Amino acid sequence: MIGALAVLLCLAALHVLSPEFDPSWRMVSEYANGSYGWLLSLMFVCWAVSTWALAAALKPFLHSRAGTIGWIVLLIAGVGEMLAAIFDINHSLHGLAGALGILGLPLAAMLLGISLSHLATWKPIRPLVLLLSNLTWLSVVLMAFAMFQLFSQLSAIGYDMTAPTTPTSTLPDEVHAFVGWANRFLIVAYCAWAMGMAWGARKRSAS
Repeated sequence: MIGALAVLLCLAALHVLSPEFDPSWRMVSEYANGSYGWLLSLMFVCWAVSTWALAAALKPFLHSRAGTIGWIVLLIAGVGEMLAAIFDINHSLHGLAGALGILGLPLAAMLLGISLSHLATWKPIRPLVLLLSNLTWLSVVLMAFAMFQLFSQLSAIGYDMTAPTTPTSTLPDEVHAFVGWANRFLIVAYCAWAMGMAWGARKRSAS
């Protein structure tokens, strides 16, 4: 829970310290190109530690194949988060890090959420577990839609962001993007799931 909270605090600090990155359309990983790239790396380290700590906390409750597979995928998602701390957006391996972390965690969340919600000790918080678990993959869908919307608008006006002479600090006035906010919502959703599951594990262990 502390690790996930640290992720959110680092993200909030980056908004304050690097205001040159418009949060409406600039991705969180782009903070690596600012003056506080080290804080972004720290955020990813905290994220990985949080994910692995959660995996350790949930391990005693897993007695099904689906839960075990979800646990393994959760560990892999943590690897992706740690790779993101080592290889920033300018490195070719950052894409692999994103694939493991962004795509792996929702799969782990659903497998673990469904598995744990069937346990008698977890049934009292089953609605919360399923809500937070589903929120992870819904945030991915939202970000994918936001990205599609952005590039569709850019394509419609003939704006090529890959061209060497194209400025990328601003968007044309006729383009209205929210992919950056969707990216940030994804991080919040993932951290909310981690904190909710950690809280559940702590309560179940205490009882």
